Amino acid sequence: MSETGFFEKVYEVARLIPYGRVTSYGAIAKYLGAAGSARMVGWAMNASGNKEDVPAHRVVNRKGLLTGKHHFDGTNLMQQLLESEGVEVIENQIQDFDKLFWDPMKEL
Repeated sequence: MSETGFFEKVYEVARLIPYGRVTSYGAIAKYLGAAGSARMVGWAMNASGNKEDVPAHRVVNRKGLLTGKHHFDGTNLMQQLLESEGVEVIENQIQDFDKLFWDPMKEL
């Protein structure tokens, strides 16, 4: 599969993450049958900046940390987008991560 094809598959999954919920790079990679490719999912999220319909702010690391926040315009845009959906973030950490976590393996 080409990198472009993989990125598009990542975007398809990301578009399905419900409002107010989050998932991880690894969960998307696992769902796509590429369990060791969490970093590549991160690259896809970084490259999604020009795609307004991809909610990249809902994709975080496996511990619920906003590790991709420096790829968003402004200093706190990722956190602000999450908080606008009712997700509480303290010191770059999503609160109630287990409750808010959306697992595509279970949900799709």
